[in-house]
Amino acid sequence: MPERALTILFMPESAYGPTNNCIGIGDILRQRGHRVVFAAEASWKGKLTALGFEEDLVDLAPPAEGDQDAGQFWKDFIRDTAPEFRKPTIDQLETWVKPVWEELITGAKYCQPQLLEIIARVRPDVIVEDNVVAFPALNTAGVPFVRIVSCNPLEVKGSGIAPVFSGYPQDDPSGWDDFLAEYDRTHRPMWEAFNEWVVSTGAPELPDLEFIHEGALNLYVYPQEADYTDRRPLDPTWHRLDSSVRETDEKFTVPDLPGSGALIYFSLGSLGSADVALMRRVIGTLAETPHRYIVSKGPLHDEIELAPNMYGAEFLPQTSILPLVDLVITHGGNNTTTEALHFGKPMVLLPLFWDQYDNAQRMDELGFGVRLDTYKFTDEQLHAALETALGLRERLAAVGAGIRERDGLRKAADLIERLP
Repeated sequence: MPERALTILFMPESAYGPTNNCIGIGDILRQRGHRVVFAAEASWKGKLTALGFEEDLVDLAPPAEGDQDAGQFWKDFIRDTAPEFRKPTIDQLETWVKPVWEELITGAKYCQPQLLEIIARVRPDVIVEDNVVAFPALNTAGVPFVRIVSCNPLEVKGSGIAPVFSGYPQDDPSGWDDFLAEYDRTHRPMWEAFNEWVVSTGAPELPDLEFIHEGALNLYVYPQEADYTDRRPLDPTWHRLDSSVRETDEKFTVPDLPGSGALIYFSLGSLGSADVALMRRVIGTLAETPHRYIVSKGPLHDEIELAPNMYGAEFLPQTSILPLVDLVITHGGNNTTTEALHFGKPMVLLPLFWDQYDNAQRMDELGFGVRLDTYKFTDEQLHAALETALGLRERLAAVGAGIRERDGLRKAADLIERLP
């Protein structure tokens, strides 16, 4: 037991990735006797208390009528903006990345009064935020603030690394300056207005062209074997979590499936799977192979029909499935990418948005997986990528063993516990 029980307030971004990351860390802290409260977005109501946490939830926009699925706003947003994913990443800066920031900023402004009230009620000893945008109430509470980066660590920018959201290679900087210039052009006016509002609340100024403050403690989730710190060193407040794999998922038993090949997990994440046309395209191509598949169908599961060599459901206990499979087909979200590495599984990556391009590029250039063009791949290319990635299993098994030994989940809990 700890010397004294702390009250730790988590505020994750509403999507499953950051929330699941905080669930994993929070569960360890809860088991150690600390009070763990989630100021998550209101659509998570009941899902966190079921795991033993307290909920004191916030609305990021005027409440919708009726109950909503967890993270429903972002599911709808992805579905409606999916055509933008077909564009080069530099063109997405104005038509997709900027609108995402605008939605995040709107939410931060809307919930500021609610967060002040929550902090007054909860009286936390530590505040932990896993998001990409500042919520000033968290920075003015007078207690230690912890920032978690559960996106690709290119989010922590530097001159020696490719621009975040670009998906550009590390060994070819020829396009970096153009991408950074376009990011500045499309984002600076929005950043200036947001920074002015942040300062008006009593919070410190934001770093130039950054949308969130650093904390007294800063954590990021990425394994040593894939990190960028050789080119972009970080100051002592930053700590790497080689993985952060929650231990709250239910057990999974592999069903009997026809096929003589490998067992493969296919997931485009809770958001990416809302692109039903893409899901159907990939499933049709995989149906032609001898392999067996476990498919995370996502929120529009009723619109997705699986082949005989597949089993799937709307929700699946991903961290219980990954140890059982030979290969992962993924959108390249940071949670799935780092969880696959944690369990030593090679990947085929079909990136869609945000940092998924960066993860896909990093896995490909390090030989941990194969990156494909998500909307232009041929059947033959996907089939070949499966065989190439399956050939990486022995190498990835060794990588995974090292990552698991470093136990990022408990390292995070230790660091948070020692902070006050």
